Amino acid sequence: MINKETVENIALEWLKGKDYFLVDVTLDNDNKISVEIDHQDGVWIDDCAELSRFIEERLGAEGEDYDLEVGSAGLGQPFKVLRQYECHVGKEVETLTTDGRKLKGILKEVDADHVVITVQQKIKPEGAKRPKLSDVDICLKMDEIKYTKYLISFK
Repeated sequence: MINKETVENIALEWLKGKDYFLVDVTLDNDNKISVEIDHQDGVWIDDCAELSRFIEERLGAEGEDYDLEVGSAGLGQPFKVLRQYECHVGKEVETLTTDGRKLKGILKEVDADHVVITVQQKIKPEGAKRPKLSDVDICLKMDEIKYTKYLISFK
């Protein structure tokens, strides 16, 4: 029987030495396998096809029927792994926190435990009559984040 760990190991073998990284592997009860990869500069269809053939060659010995889909993590989809956050430092993101706040801003910093997002907020400087838009850094623990995704801009 094909299992998730086997598919992950095969994918990681192909990814070794490449700038691509594994985002997710799913395997359902009907033996439908989905493999998601990503790359800082985007994913090329030829590389997805090459990985698909690589996995098929390795799984051929299993002798089971399965449906294999290899693709990119998807532009505008929520991040699933730390490396996706790292690839988007300096870019505009949207984050929904577990307490329901939706933040839009620039992903400034990231590590395994925290992210820092620079958002614009109206702040009234001391002695001023009106608030002004100012950049404010918001630090969030990873477990305070429901999702974060890259915001596509067509400017």
